[in-house]
Amino acid sequence: MNLFVFGFGYTSEACVRRLRPMLERCAVTTRSAEKAARIESDQGLEALVFDGRARNAAIVERLATSDALIVSVPPDADRDPVLAVHGGDLKAVRKVLYFSTIGVYGDFGGSWVDEATEPKAASDRARRRLAAESAWLDFGRAQGAEVHILRLAGIYGPGRNALCDLANGTARRLHKKDQVFNRIHVDDIALLAEAALRSDVASSVWNVTDDEPAPPQDVVAHAAELLGVAVPPLVEFESVELSEMAKAFYSENKRVANRAISDRLGVTLRYPTYREGLAGLLAAGEGRNGSASRRQKDRPKAAG
Repeated sequence: MNLFVFGFGYTSEACVRRLRPMLERCAVTTRSAEKAARIESDQGLEALVFDGRARNAAIVERLATSDALIVSVPPDADRDPVLAVHGGDLKAVRKVLYFSTIGVYGDFGGSWVDEATEPKAASDRARRRLAAESAWLDFGRAQGAEVHILRLAGIYGPGRNALCDLANGTARRLHKKDQVFNRIHVDDIALLAEAALRSDVASSVWNVTDDEPAPPQDVVAHAAELLGVAVPPLVEFESVELSEMAKAFYSENKRVANRAISDRLGVTLRYPTYREGLAGLLAAGEGRNGSASRRQKDRPKAAG
């Protein structure tokens, strides 16, 4: 398989790491020449610059023989940048993984949703994601390619977890009545990516989440217990100043079902809940010896 990755970040890097044994060639994009040079030096991958606006001749050349595509680039205000700039260059592509978000569902007051639930995206950001999902599915129908929309829950993993937040003093147990979030370990996203690329399932939407939506304060408390440190006190949601992004996350409450990934793709999550995920991270040394966090806890994008 010849894979091309638009947007080489935390999640797509984990996917490439898992997929490498099945790849004949892999090229990735980033937004700067400096980062491209670091990727090539550190990981031995061909890295090209994509700014979302200008067509890159080197990218065109690689896409001509790329039969699989991962898209981890968010939509702009009015379009999907990959389709807008390089949509005409994807004629060899037969499989696409598009990384979206469970945020497209909107608020369901804590009720369960699945892939058959009609999204009711409230924010401009979520509506742009839905539009991008539709654009990629349209691309698949027009080209005869399989397009898999991966709606990702809050991503956590090495360097991005409650253990690290506790270690560096940034952990908070923010409490909002009845609030829950789904999470997903980055290695389980990579597991799903491999299953989707290997499958012969038709174009589909997948909820890529863990089995147990849980209150964020419970995740931090469990991480503290694993580390043997004091559990931080509860902080009431209404009493703190939050960024607009954090407020948007907390404005929506839902439980996202993931049964389709096991029933239709045969995937068994390595980390079905945050407990297994944190235990694995602790065993790998996370939260000890000054492990650094990227301050992602307490919001669904990184979710404990």
